[in-house]
Amino acid sequence: MKILLADDHPLFREGVKHVLMQLDEIVDIVDAHDYPSMFAEAAEHPDLDLVLADLYMPGMGGHEGIAEFRNQFPETPLVIMTASESRTDARRALGSGALGYVLKSSPSHVMLDALIRVLDGGIYIPSIMEGDEDTHDPVSVMPLSKQGIRLTGRQLEVLKLLLQGKPNKLIARELDLSEGTVKIHVAAIFRALGVTNRTEAAVAAQRLGLNVAANA
Repeated sequence: MKILLADDHPLFREGVKHVLMQLDEIVDIVDAHDYPSMFAEAAEHPDLDLVLADLYMPGMGGHEGIAEFRNQFPETPLVIMTASESRTDARRALGSGALGYVLKSSPSHVMLDALIRVLDGGIYIPSIMEGDEDTHDPVSVMPLSKQGIRLTGRQLEVLKLLLQGKPNKLIARELDLSEGTVKIHVAAIFRALGVTNRTEAAVAAQRLGLNVAANA
């Protein structure tokens, strides 16, 4: 997996790298410190799986930068990581073509969940936009209960195999994922279901009427 990490604060980049290393067994991280270097590195590395960038960096206005990146690299997923908790900034970033808006104040597991959702082909909407009538989440998700529990399509696949009693290594092999990525998905599933282990997850899935039984 190759990720372009763009932020004008070197110490922050170093901290985020430790989080990103949990996404896969091998993560190649490319650095950029402003919008010009981000564009240059993206052009030099056309095989990028994801770009994680600060909103406000030198060289260009934040939303202008997002729009220009989307224009130059329309197929490369872009997630914004920012200290701005402005709902307007979040709405404009997503409207300009970002596939996710992650707050720098978020716990590491929230960042990982957001990135996995985008890597799975979805869009991550931050909690600051909850209740925003102009916001919709087009990511492929399935409502699991009236309590609003939702999992991505990939997490549903992992849950189905998990309920079959398969270990993470076998789940990774069947879904063509790294074992580390499977562990992150399992942790996200446990959080969504409010459980701490596989037995509790099976009970919760049955209680919720989740149609991912072993023979489903």
